Amino acid sequence: MKKLYRSKTDKFFAGIFGGLGEYFNIDPAILRIVWVMFLIFTGVLPGIIAYIIFLFIVPPKPKDLETK
Repeated sequence: MKKLYRSKTDKFFAGIFGGLGEYFNIDPAILRIVWVMFLIFTGVLPGIIAYIIFLFIVPPKPKDLETK
């Protein structure tokens, strides 16, 4: 079973979009662009709050699972 982790190798700030990209097999750059569009259309504060929540909920990838 696949688990969602923050990426330690493909990260810009905290590795959340890198981890989501690995989990869903999507380029993290696309996820980042969609997130910026979400920030623009909904206002910045809800997006920042959601990112901080993801930061605390999604655990970092354990060292024994790192393959890259």
